[in-house]
Order: sequence, then C-alpha cells, then structure tokens
Amino acid sequence: MGSSQSTSEEVRELVGKTGFSSDQIEQLHRRFKQLSGNQLTIRNLRKAPTGLADEINFEDFLTIMSYFRPIETNMDEEQLEHCRKEKLRFLFHMYDSDSDGRITLEEYRNVVEELLSGNPHIEKESARSIADGAMMEAASVCVGQMQPDQVYEGITFDDFLKIWQGIDIETKMHVRFLNMETIALCH
Repeated sequence: MGSSQSTSEEVRELVGKTGFSSDQIEQLHRRFKQLSGNQLTIRNLRKAPTGLADEINFEDFLTIMSYFRPIETNMDEEQLEHCRKEKLRFLFHMYDSDSDGRITLEEYRNVVEELLSGNPHIEKESARSIADGAMMEAASVCVGQMQPDQVYEGITFDDFLKIWQGIDIETKMHVRFLNMETIALCH
C-alpha cells in the first residue's frame, strides 16, 4: 500500500472487493508484512505440477482471506446461505486440483496425505486408508447403496454440499480479529 492518499483509495477499493473493514485490512496488512518479511509478495513453497502461484501479493492474500471473513450479525437467511456456499466452493476447489468439477479419489488422497505429512506418527499408507474410507463414506452419502460393479467417479460440488449439510461451516471457517490491547497483554 503506497502513499497516504493512494493508500486510502486502495483500502476503499479493497473494502469493496473483500468485505473487510478498513481496520481489518490494516490488521491483515501488518500480518502479511510479518509473513512476507516486509516483502511485496509471499513465496509459495508448496511444489505441485500445476495450479499454484509462485507467489502472492497483498491483494491476492486478502482475496483468499476474504473466504474466512467473519459472518456479519445482520445477515438474513439468503445471505447466510450464499456465504456458506462461497466458503464451501472455496474448500471444494482446494480439493479439485484439476478443476474438472469433481474431486476424485486420487485428488482426495493427495490432500489428505499433504495435510497429514507433518505428523511423524502417520505413515503414507495410513493417510491413504483414511482418504479411502472418507471417500467411501462420501459415496454412501451421495449415491446411497452402490452395486458391487458400480464405480464412484468422485465428489461433485452438489455432493460436497450434501456432505457438509448440517455442519456449521460459517462459524468454523473464519478468521478472528483480536483486540490489539488483548494481544499486548499476552506478551
């Protein structure tokens, strides 16, 4: 964010794009600077063949973080449902690595293995078994009783919505903005 006049214009534009307040944007900007070491971008250290940016700038960071924006207390049911679907669509796209509109068993395995790779007590085969079991559960929720020769080709977005039905994603998938005075007391 540049000079004070252009900064206020940038912040107003970012408020409109992301739904964050200007104070929240300032807090996220401070956090971005910490993560980036005061650089203009954050490097992506994750290695994958396609679909990943090498680095993201502050606006990209804010766009991603906007999916985790706290729910506003004055939202009506329709707005809440829209917010829920957008959060779930974001999650769906994290799993659907080839962007074909379907989470395959292989894609799901890759995500589970990556999430569990930091745990030295879980071997790759265990992670694979966890993913396979979860995919079987997804198939039973989405398709019901499958025939022995029937192949489950993967989770569509509609299936994904069914799986997450009844789970309070709105309050679980959000960033909390702590009062800066509270943070000072913690140090």
